[in-house]
Amino acid sequence: MLLLILFNLSCKMKKVYFITGASSGLGKAIALQTLKNGNIAILAVRNREKVADIVTTFKDNTLVVSLDVTNEKERQEAIQTAIAKFSRIDVLVNCAGRGDLGALEEFSSQQIRAQMEINFFATIELTRLVLPIMRRQKSGNIVNVSSIGGRVNIGGFSLYGAAKYALEGFSEALYHEVKPLGIRVTIVEPGALRTHFAGAGNLRPENHIVDYDDTIVPLRNYLYGSDGKQQGDPEKAAKVIIKAINDKEPPLRLVLGKDAYDLLEAKRTEEKEELNKWRPLGEAIAFDDAEFVAIGKN
Repeated sequence: MLLLILFNLSCKMKKVYFITGASSGLGKAIALQTLKNGNIAILAVRNREKVADIVTTFKDNTLVVSLDVTNEKERQEAIQTAIAKFSRIDVLVNCAGRGDLGALEEFSSQQIRAQMEINFFATIELTRLVLPIMRRQKSGNIVNVSSIGGRVNIGGFSLYGAAKYALEGFSEALYHEVKPLGIRVTIVEPGALRTHFAGAGNLRPENHIVDYDDTIVPLRNYLYGSDGKQQGDPEKAAKVIIKAINDKEPPLRLVLGKDAYDLLEAKRTEEKEELNKWRPLGEAIAFDDAEFVAIGKN
């Protein structure tokens, strides 16, 4: 009984992280940094063998749960297992996802829906399961790993961009909903990280349409040719993410990588020019006798 009490007290002093996509890439880097900092990591993975090295090194502070994030039953069981073990979840890191490259027409309907399921709907459903826990705690951090591709998109990434733009909108609204409850939301927007994003796990379209080759082929050559050479270090990125989580005012958006900042700044310049060009006409649509009221204001 005494050992159980001491164990529970020890757990309360540590933050409990629930991390999806913890078997590789940025998710694994976040898990390792979490554990190095002395906290607890619940590793939600499809393949337990891929985190065996973490468990061996940090066996006292890890719990591995089997999770295909698109499977409703597994999502529920994973959260139940985590709560049964630690009684709380302080940080939810939604990092599981999959890239893709191809023109919209080249993907099948099944592929389109599968991408939205893993990159968007799974995050929403897992967040819905964790929110009641965080509301009871009156605290918590939700970290949704998006991409700079959720702010700036180009041809060839219509599916990935659709999911990440949706994730951005969802997360921004959620930020305002739960902040008064003591829960914070941060959207992570990395540029190119040296992970296997562009490797074998990247979704290839079922069809090939020659008309799109001028757009897709150069991008495909760049993306697959850069695999393993990207400038972004996942370990350094993980350290920044955890630093942001622990800040008194965690950011709503955390951009990672010089490439990401450069893309975002260039887009802002383009948007400002377009906004200024069309603003006079765009503002002139009101009824002549209408009183202006800002959206969201009483």
